[in-house]
Amino acid sequence: MAKKLKELLNQATCCLVAPCVYDCASARAVELVGFKAMMLSGGELSLAMNGVVDYGFTNLNDIEWMVSRISQTSPLPLAVDIEDGFGGPLAVYRTCKRLVRAGAQALQLEDSSDMEESTSLLPREAYYAKVKAAVAALKGTDCILIARTNADPSTQLDEGCERCRHAIELGADMTTVVKLSNLEDAKHVARQVPGWKMYPDVKGRSGVPEVTVDEIYPLGFNFMTMHYLLKAAMDGMLEHGKQNFAQQGCLYTCDKKDATGIYGDSATPLFDPQGYMELEGRFTGKRKSYTIVGNDVEAFPEGFVRSAIDDRL
Repeated sequence: MAKKLKELLNQATCCLVAPCVYDCASARAVELVGFKAMMLSGGELSLAMNGVVDYGFTNLNDIEWMVSRISQTSPLPLAVDIEDGFGGPLAVYRTCKRLVRAGAQALQLEDSSDMEESTSLLPREAYYAKVKAAVAALKGTDCILIARTNADPSTQLDEGCERCRHAIELGADMTTVVKLSNLEDAKHVARQVPGWKMYPDVKGRSGVPEVTVDEIYPLGFNFMTMHYLLKAAMDGMLEHGKQNFAQQGCLYTCDKKDATGIYGDSATPLFDPQGYMELEGRFTGKRKSYTIVGNDVEAFPEGFVRSAIDDRL
């Protein structure tokens, strides 16, 4: 049985790492390699679903639609970036209610006025009203609230800490100073803000990370998110695309056995189609193989996590 995010966090003895996904395929990729949780990225959803940059174009309906599909097809718990909640306190309340019903297990609410002014912080009381609305909407559910501040650590670190500290007092389950980028600032936050904390996007250069999970976990950072999936997907699509364009066919893709461990031009084996047939066989009493237009499909490749089909339907 798939575990809830709150359960995973309560049982964890190390930092829980959750890559940022944007659709069911990226969620599947996260599951296959062994991650235990994930977060829906508002920015990458905007690019992947609507084809536009993250500038306030994505709305609640877009996010609700994708949350419901990912939650219904993946056993991993899904945290969700809800930007500013799409309006005032009543809008935040409604957003939280709808996304919990869609399957979200954590909601990240930020303190900026809107995407066009993401570096401009809301007045404290305006943000606190939104936090109160979110806490009320999530009461009695397994979904946790992550109170996020966009405060710039170079000039506003104490302001960000104060907002996070008070959000915890109001009932938020976790906080994040979203622009953290070094261990010293993380230590400062740890001294000022109690409770669970999320560290966003551990980056680095030349193979040297800005921090490590082993360094931040003792400071109370038990949850870490990171972006890589959409860039990785575009990288692969562009690599294959340039080769296939030059060939005017898909021989390059068919011949290349890469990280997927499969040949051919389809990613279908990674979604375990025979697992669906095995489930159907429980009802029909018959054995059946999945094919694509009569063509056999490779078996699920070795070296990846094969979760129970029951958890993905």
